Amino acid sequence: MRAIHAQEILVDTHQGRIFAKRWNHATSAPDGNAPIVLFHDSLGCVDLWRDFPERLARATDRDVIAYDRLGFGKSEPHPGTLDGNFVREEAQGAFSALREQLEIESFIAFGHSVGGGMAVACAATYTQECHALITESAQAFVEDRTIAGILDAKRAFVSEGQLDRLKKHHGDKAAWVLSAWIDTWLAPDFAGWNLDEDLRRVRCPVLAIHGDSDEFGSIRHPQRIGELTAGHSTIEILPQCGHVPHREKGDVVAEMVTRWLEAIVA
Repeated sequence: MRAIHAQEILVDTHQGRIFAKRWNHATSAPDGNAPIVLFHDSLGCVDLWRDFPERLARATDRDVIAYDRLGFGKSEPHPGTLDGNFVREEAQGAFSALREQLEIESFIAFGHSVGGGMAVACAATYTQECHALITESAQAFVEDRTIAGILDAKRAFVSEGQLDRLKKHHGDKAAWVLSAWIDTWLAPDFAGWNLDEDLRRVRCPVLAIHGDSDEFGSIRHPQRIGELTAGHSTIEILPQCGHVPHREKGDVVAEMVTRWLEAIVA
């Protein structure tokens, strides 16, 4: 078993500096072995992936890269608020800067929740460079269940001490992080948001993973992803699994991704 090293990196973007981390093997990966880039969820950051990136690197024999979006985790504060195009804009914003500084040519995009939408946008933008797309619990459109889950979370965060949970990972940016999630998704002009256009532009194989008990989205989301990337998509519905499969069933997800990549990526 090859040793895994973790390297912390700071990346300059046009809006501010972001934090990234790369899990790589002690010996070089084979030529052409594209790294997996992880895109975190609405309240997430690199640290909240916990041990999954290392587990994934070991299972797939690939480098794994995760980064904190601007305003999250150890990255610098976001200078403003998120607009309705923030999902699509990630592809040519922070991700573009990350690719340039880390000299990433080909890559595999793996996104959780709203990060799944960002992974889709990256696959749609870099059609030649993205070798595979993996979505996990991704929202493909604004669904009633998604809004209900966010409203439940909004009520829960009113309780004393709840914001402190976010401060452990986001520091003084915690209130901004919470607002960026709740206020953006509940905004009336966001109600018609969807990934349809980007999904139709994806050219690489797609694996859509979803828990059957996901409190933020039904299996209509992976079905939509599969329908609009028809011909090269695989849908995996995990039984008795909620919104965070990589934490709830981490070994299962890592093995599933590994088997799928071995089958579809030359």
